[in-house]
Amino acid sequence: MKKIYSLFALILFTIPAFSQIRQQPAQQMPSYKIDGLDLDYFSPREFIIGGTTIQGTQYLDKGVLVKLSKLTEGERITLPGEATSNAIKNLWSQGLFDDIKLSITKINYDTVYFEFDVVELPRLIAFEFSGVSKSQNTELQEKLSNKAGKTILNTEIYNYTTNIVTKYLQEKGYFFTKVSFSTTPDPNQENGVFLQVKVDRGNKVKVNQINFTGNKVFSDAKLKKFLKKTKQRAFYKVFGPGKFNREKFEADKITLIEKIHAKGYRDAQVLRDSVYGINDKTIGIDIDIYEGPKYYFGDITWAGNAKYTTEFLSRVLGIEKGEVFSEEKLQKRLNGSTNGDDVSSIYLDDGYLTFNIDPVQTSVIGDTINIEMRISEGPQYTNNRIKLVGNTITNERVVMREIRTKPGEKFSKRDLVATVRDLGQMGNFDETKINPRPIPNAADGTVDIEYTVEEKPSDQIELSGGFGGGRIIGTLGLTFNNFSLKNLFNGSAYKPLPKGDGQKLSLRGQTNGKFYQSYSFSFSEPWLGGNKPINFGLSAYTSLQSNGLRSSSADYFKIRMNGVTVTMGTRLKWPDDLFRLSYSINASQYVLNNYPGFLFSSGTSYNFNLTQEISRDSRNNPIFPTDGSYFKFLVQATPPYSLLNNVNYLTATDKQKYKFTEYHKWKFDSQWFQRVAGKLVFKAQAQFGFLGLYNRAVGQSAFERFKLGGDGMQGFDFLQGSELIAMRGYANNSIIPFGANQTIAQNSGSPIFAKYVLEFRYPVLSSQQATAFLVTFAEGGNTWNKFSDFNPLNIRRSIGVGAKVFLPIFGLLGVDYGYGFDKIPGNPNANGGQFHFSIAQQLGGL
Repeated sequence: MKKIYSLFALILFTIPAFSQIRQQPAQQMPSYKIDGLDLDYFSPREFIIGGTTIQGTQYLDKGVLVKLSKLTEGERITLPGEATSNAIKNLWSQGLFDDIKLSITKINYDTVYFEFDVVELPRLIAFEFSGVSKSQNTELQEKLSNKAGKTILNTEIYNYTTNIVTKYLQEKGYFFTKVSFSTTPDPNQENGVFLQVKVDRGNKVKVNQINFTGNKVFSDAKLKKFLKKTKQRAFYKVFGPGKFNREKFEADKITLIEKIHAKGYRDAQVLRDSVYGINDKTIGIDIDIYEGPKYYFGDITWAGNAKYTTEFLSRVLGIEKGEVFSEEKLQKRLNGSTNGDDVSSIYLDDGYLTFNIDPVQTSVIGDTINIEMRISEGPQYTNNRIKLVGNTITNERVVMREIRTKPGEKFSKRDLVATVRDLGQMGNFDETKINPRPIPNAADGTVDIEYTVEEKPSDQIELSGGFGGGRIIGTLGLTFNNFSLKNLFNGSAYKPLPKGDGQKLSLRGQTNGKFYQSYSFSFSEPWLGGNKPINFGLSAYTSLQSNGLRSSSADYFKIRMNGVTVTMGTRLKWPDDLFRLSYSINASQYVLNNYPGFLFSSGTSYNFNLTQEISRDSRNNPIFPTDGSYFKFLVQATPPYSLLNNVNYLTATDKQKYKFTEYHKWKFDSQWFQRVAGKLVFKAQAQFGFLGLYNRAVGQSAFERFKLGGDGMQGFDFLQGSELIAMRGYANNSIIPFGANQTIAQNSGSPIFAKYVLEFRYPVLSSQQATAFLVTFAEGGNTWNKFSDFNPLNIRRSIGVGAKVFLPIFGLLGVDYGYGFDKIPGNPNANGGQFHFSIAQQLGGL
């Protein structure tokens, strides 16, 4: 009988033991034992479980473990049988134990009692990494933070940790990462351990070669271009091909096939690929593709269209029979045109909110694909309730007046898109978080539209110290972009200033003591009266510069400028509603006392002018545009005093000649933005300025000229009747006309300028708190004294690199390094390598 007991015990031990996968090398096999109990293997008996106890647990719930084993009190069990081996399997599969033993402690007639003796696996307290940098350690700890402190240390944790570490380091370019583990006990917690993760990163790897097989139509070079983020190393790539990233490679394979499909090879696919190491620093990639035949569009028919004729829809689609088949082009013409001229937009702009079109390939005959456009037009929807969510600071009426989808009007996708753009251009909301949500009410054919916005910091402070004129200059500027004038005397509205009405208030002061002081104020209301988009602006300034001596001194000199400007502008509806038209009236006074560098050194001059400006802005983001354009055309003119009075200006004194400044000024600025690859954005810009005269006897105006070169910061030239045009790679104001007087040209400026910019921008940070991007640029520009000398191709040139950071509280901060190629006569230090720093610079200025 003892032999039978031993055989029975051996079978029960063997079944669970060989059904388990080893969890750790140090673990013991689970076991089952019988201590002198009289059981006949050849005559199984049925028992009632009288109870099951658990021994050895410290942290686990014993009741739950008994339930998991299914050896619960009152259940019937057959012994010998599979129930006991299954009980061990059930507990072992939880991954909680290092060892499990099952014993029958007692049999009382038809009642059996069991006991589990278990050894718990240790608990993971924390990870300790070695072989990685401090920043990598921090990031890995964050990725594994959900495991530390509460996880049982088992095989799953080892595998999970290995996968996280290797995947993370592969993204950093480490392809041959090895991970090993060891544990140390936690002296402060029983059964707790620290998991020491030893990482051997190896070297960062780059792609040494990419090999294609199976391609007959597309060359290897063409296919490599389709892999946008997986590049082969080459000597001519100045900045290198970058590290290999497996996730980007997987995405590149999808892009590769999409590009081939777009050429008409709709059956193309990647059959297989492999990534292998060449050495410890480089890898190779083999890609086997199937191109398949080239397909063409066949007959395109329409079904279900009642609103528009088949001929009209075919013209909108713009795909002719016999064209190379392209799924990408088809979807773009149906749903995805950036200009809003696709088929879906035609319907959605006319109220058909639930419009749907399904292009069905009805037949493929040889290399020709016939398509039927199956349309479900649905009803026309009318806007009902317009809701706004998330405006915690800006008053609802201020936001609602910018919303173009009005109750009672037909739903229009074009108005929806334009509203999102207008809300972003207000500057009060995070452009990436503006989310419109149409909620159709099918029962009555109306649609509610909910706009969700998120406020962002929009006020700006300029607090800086600079060096100019041989002295330190301090600047303090405050700009409140969401000001509320009507609550100026409402103490409860100060948080810390009254906000919410979308008005803009700017205060700026600059001084270096008694030598230079400048103060300015401006206020603007974008909706004068609150009913129409009529912009009203008021600004004033005063500025004084002197040599700091007493006014009674013979060597004393100064210049004081005072001025005020009133502006009115409106949004146009033609040619489209992106145009803006504004008019400004300006009155300025210039008081000179022995001040050098202008056409006269002592006297008072007045400047009364009228300005008309027309602009169009279609940029998709005011801070970092990736698409769209901006242009501005400005004409500014004073009355032609010399043509209206009887003064002989050939014999007139300076006091008579320059008492009333007269001129006509023309300026043009155009910018164009386009995403070229991934996040890389291309910017092109051209600027022109011309200052004309009415009477040759009077000559050019002493003020309102252009100064070209440098960082464009206003410094000592702030509101001194000169416009500063930045041009990197040259010293401030250094680009003067050929043959011009160095001192006069730099002090007073030039009447004509032209400037061109080509720039590539790449964002490195984009969030509500900050936007940062890198730039590389090429610029050209020049100035001229008269129109007969003007040659837009005769320019001074520069190239360079830089970085820009936009912080809502400070505006745009930047540093650029430019190299000017062309020397400036009389100023040997004007060109060459130049660093330029900027603060609170206008985004379109550089």
